[in-house]
Amino acid sequence: MVSGPDIITYIGIPLAVLGVLPIIYNTITTLATLAKVRRMLRHGRLAGIARGDVINHVIEVELPRYTIAPLHREEQRHEYWRLSEYPSHIPGGTYTTFNWRRHNTGLKTQRIDYSDQLRQPQAEIGFEELLSFLLDLGAVPDPSGFRMLRGSGLWVPIGTPLLLSPDRHEAVLTIAPLDDSDGKLSLAVRWSSNWGMRNPASLPPYWVRLRGADRKGLTPGEHTRDRKEAVKVTSTDENMMKFTEPDCKDAEECTTPEARVNEVAGDWKQAAEHEAHMPETLGSMGTNSPMLGVSSTEEFVPTIRCQVGVHGLLTATPDDIDPLLFEPLDINHLEVDETNVNTVGIWFASVLTALSTSSQTILWNYKIPAEILAFAKRDTIPCGILVLLNVVEESATPEWATKYNDEEEIREAQMRKQRDQSKALMREMQLPPAEKSRAFHERVRKEHDDWIDGLNATRRRDAQRAETRIIEAIQSPKWDNKLVAEHNLLWLKKEGHVENTHDLKRSVEILLWRMVNEPIFAQDLAQSLFSWQAFVDNGGMRKAEYLALKENQIVFAYASLFLAVIKASVTAAHGSLAMDLQECMRIWKTVRLG
Repeated sequence: MVSGPDIITYIGIPLAVLGVLPIIYNTITTLATLAKVRRMLRHGRLAGIARGDVINHVIEVELPRYTIAPLHREEQRHEYWRLSEYPSHIPGGTYTTFNWRRHNTGLKTQRIDYSDQLRQPQAEIGFEELLSFLLDLGAVPDPSGFRMLRGSGLWVPIGTPLLLSPDRHEAVLTIAPLDDSDGKLSLAVRWSSNWGMRNPASLPPYWVRLRGADRKGLTPGEHTRDRKEAVKVTSTDENMMKFTEPDCKDAEECTTPEARVNEVAGDWKQAAEHEAHMPETLGSMGTNSPMLGVSSTEEFVPTIRCQVGVHGLLTATPDDIDPLLFEPLDINHLEVDETNVNTVGIWFASVLTALSTSSQTILWNYKIPAEILAFAKRDTIPCGILVLLNVVEESATPEWATKYNDEEEIREAQMRKQRDQSKALMREMQLPPAEKSRAFHERVRKEHDDWIDGLNATRRRDAQRAETRIIEAIQSPKWDNKLVAEHNLLWLKKEGHVENTHDLKRSVEILLWRMVNEPIFAQDLAQSLFSWQAFVDNGGMRKAEYLALKENQIVFAYASLFLAVIKASVTAAHGSLAMDLQECMRIWKTVRLG
């Protein structure tokens, strides 16, 4: 017979053990998962707190949420151009691939059962800052991705690439799930060390390189460096297109660019010392040069890097040298801010932005004023005025001037004169000798008076015709600014103010370079544009405006080149990748990256 103790021994104890097993299992699995989570946090260098509830098999993790921004390009160049040594492999932490400036904005608590449920909070970053940073590293934009993002917004499919690797084969920036985005655009980023990067010597975002006229009298080494710098106007994104292939053969070369910068800085110092020993030679060359478009200052100033901000030009520094070792150029005459409406600076920033805007240029800060865009798109200069300025042959323009048949009038006048002279001679032949002599002298005096009267009449007629011709020229059909600039550029080349090999963009680049270095020239050029815009807004050109253009025809020709570049930029940017990207940045000020 089974006793009570036997029942307890053989049935109760096993049942008790079975009842405790789930608790033991939860404890073991919770501790194991907790250890794995802590190991993941430690591997990613994350300052998180992990706690485990062994009874309920719940793990609570607190992770900080950050607002991030790119590092300073020059002051923190070592970290800027290097991938993070301890990237996080936790979902949501793709931003840890790079080094950032971080600001802790709070904690996010997660309750998970298993380690693969752990999510790192996405970081918040300005969309424009993110794109600028990745483009600076060498990423290439995907036009279809930004077109879809602009059209679909948050409904764009997950995984859609926005930026591609330098070789265009893999995605760098993609659309991520919206789980942790709080209604903001969610993005994920990745970068492989095998792709390579650009280097500190490359042009950063929102900067434009301006190269002045070719320098003369330099050493062969300096000429070699100038040929390497021979890029018409290279914006950040034009350089970005060049870096579809890595700048260097392997990653090790890409991560040590400082030697190149120091070497270039040394070359610049050596060139400066060389020029310091012969100032008279260089100065005389700049003064006596037949090219009025070339300034003597270019003998001492290298290629210039200009940074354009929201209000206009921010800074200008010599190119190919360490910006931390040299002071920026003086640009007080070009600076524009909210309290200083500087006409010169506005025109400079507008033309510089237009020159760097093309189908390949996708990032710019400055917005050309609407009144300048409208002015550039209008037909303002009558073709007859260009004829009067000897810029265009009259045969190349529509008929606008009155035609005069002077040869017929001259022939009739000569025939009348011959008839009168014949009649006078016949009358003289019939007179006595005394009266004949007196009649001869009267005829000679009358012919002289008629000749003087004819000269005065011709002079008055020519003056009246010249006045009428000016009026007719002002009323002649107006040409668009592009056509005006084309003819003015040919005239400038003919007169020796522009090199024959320079096209429109190269000529404008040199003019902008001169505006940075020559305040008086910049003021004259901006004043010409301002006066031009003023008479267009006031109803069109009058005689006074024509005479002013004739007096400063060279400056007027330069100004027409500026307007042509601004007009061309409107067509180039319309419907392009640049417009899609700018619109996306306008809609999404900040995004979640992870």
